[in-house]
Amino acid sequence: MTYEHKINSELDFWKFKILQKPSLLSKVTDKVQKKINSYIPDKVHNAITTAIKQMVKAALFGSTFTTARPITDLTLMHREASAKQKIDSYKKTGAAEGGITGAGGFLMSLADFPLLLGIKMKMLFDIAAVYGYDVKDYRERLYILHIFQLAFSSKEESQNVFFKMQDWDDKAHQLPTNIDEFDWLTFQQQYRDYIDLAKLAQMLPFVGAAVGAVANYKLIEKLGKTAMMSYRMRYFSLQYAVISSQETENRKLKTEN
Repeated sequence: MTYEHKINSELDFWKFKILQKPSLLSKVTDKVQKKINSYIPDKVHNAITTAIKQMVKAALFGSTFTTARPITDLTLMHREASAKQKIDSYKKTGAAEGGITGAGGFLMSLADFPLLLGIKMKMLFDIAAVYGYDVKDYRERLYILHIFQLAFSSKEESQNVFFKMQDWDDKAHQLPTNIDEFDWLTFQQQYRDYIDLAKLAQMLPFVGAAVGAVANYKLIEKLGKTAMMSYRMRYFSLQYAVISSQETENRKLKTEN
């Protein structure tokens, strides 16, 4: 079995897991979280949305100056080996940062949120470059936002994001031209709801350091895997488009002859 066949099978299984119907526990959890959110005043939601929006935008636009140029001369296998190395490195960095802030108590744990967000975004920029994409392109930054959302959303919302990401390169011209048109409210609610329990536990005395280290490690690991699968999806989508175009051209030539 070739490397491409192997990872294509892994990709198909990943898609299958995403598109599975949500479990009963998942449905109950989503309902409870939505109920809790309904009790929170709109002005609080708006304040949190604005804060997260500004942090994400700062990470998105700030990282472009320190990210490597897109790599164009590697095989897919070598790209993926490099991506895995970067993910491992960022997992260790995130774990160390979570352990330090978790050991510092409540105030230090609050500081973990923007720090971890920056680590995650920087990792996504590096992975994009490994797969040959230029993150200076606005559409690539928007794709990174979708990867982030896909990794840290409820079952229902992750499926909605997944469908938006399918055939991304064909839909690029339909993307909003302004980053402010992105659905920031849903983004912040889904992200906050996903990591709330783990990050609240990080604020507990005595166990905060251990919880912070493990939580950050796992969150970065999940995001890294989601990013690799997302770029595999684009890779095979482009491969299929090329094959389809060639077949169409061949049929056309046969008809003309």
